[in-house]
Amino acid sequence: MRSNIQFFLIVIMLIGVSGCSLLEIKLESGIEPLPKEQLNMRVFSREFSNTFYTGVEHSADKIAALAPDDVAIKSHSLMWKINSEQALQRAIFQASPMAAMVDTWTLTAQMSAFFASGAGHQLFGEQQAIAVTASQQLQQEFEQTVKGFVNEVDFKQYQAFVNQYVADNPLIDITFVRRSAFRDWLDFKAINEFEAVTTFGTVPEVMSDISDRMAMISEQMPKILGWKAELYALHSTLNVEHIQVTLASISETSARFHRLMEQSPQMMQDLAVDLRRELTPLLQQLNEATDSKLVQLSAERQALESMVKNERLALEEMVARERMAAAANLDQIAQHSVEVVFAQLTATLKSLILYFVLFLLVIFFAPLGLGVWLGKRMALKPQSPQ
Repeated sequence: MRSNIQFFLIVIMLIGVSGCSLLEIKLESGIEPLPKEQLNMRVFSREFSNTFYTGVEHSADKIAALAPDDVAIKSHSLMWKINSEQALQRAIFQASPMAAMVDTWTLTAQMSAFFASGAGHQLFGEQQAIAVTASQQLQQEFEQTVKGFVNEVDFKQYQAFVNQYVADNPLIDITFVRRSAFRDWLDFKAINEFEAVTTFGTVPEVMSDISDRMAMISEQMPKILGWKAELYALHSTLNVEHIQVTLASISETSARFHRLMEQSPQMMQDLAVDLRRELTPLLQQLNEATDSKLVQLSAERQALESMVKNERLALEEMVARERMAAAANLDQIAQHSVEVVFAQLTATLKSLILYFVLFLLVIFFAPLGLGVWLGKRMALKPQSPQ
């Protein structure tokens, strides 16, 4: 009898111990990583930026080289490089990889239509075909990239939207002033804008995004500043080639005058007096003109320094904004993580207390109840005859 009771108690204890294995603590961070499809969109879109920069710069330089004396074409080639690359940076560095992909695609399509049949179809004159071919190739390359990570049905939807958006929102000039196409894409897909972006990714993904932005800005900003300075100098009233020709002519005339003085000293002395009397007004005018040019050159140099300074300040402000945005995202992620951890910990502690109470009931009250029940059964049995 006693052995049966002990066996029964051992079984109950084993069941209780096995139940305690349910007390496994799981602390979820609550931070959702970006889906694999969106990560692919971000990676492929930013890899395409190098292709875009190379294609535009090579084509623009080729156009300028084929028309070295045409100031208008050279200006347009510089503006194409400056404005298209700045527009690509605005499109590709959006918070949502989906928004960046859609906006980059629409930008390449708008640029292709702008040079082929839009407002810019005559910007480069006889070299227009170079810009058209380069823009169409960039659009086709990006479409081939998109085909690599979306299915055929989604690709056709994207393509239909891009074609309609380009028809409704063409580029009007070489400044490439445009607005993001992502809001129109959300309307096209009937997606609520508050549900479009559900997560910015994990902390490593956010930091990687910021690193990519800083690297591309630091790489492209010096080139863009150089192109802007070249464009400014191109439209300046100061003609450097004319100054060089004038200086060479003056040097040659001085050499000839020196040789003539050596051959006829007295005649050259009289001639020098006459020339000094005749050329004094001309020298004064030349001096005044030189002073005027120097003042103009100083003003243009100050304007160029001011432009470079403004660009540098703009770059510093952009970097500061990106840092503040990253810090705000990190603070929000950390706060959300702490709230989720404490919520899970509270639920776990409640479950632990419940299991502990059940364990006490099984250990202390189950044997007592079993003993009472067995005692009653023993008392009810008839006593054996003496």
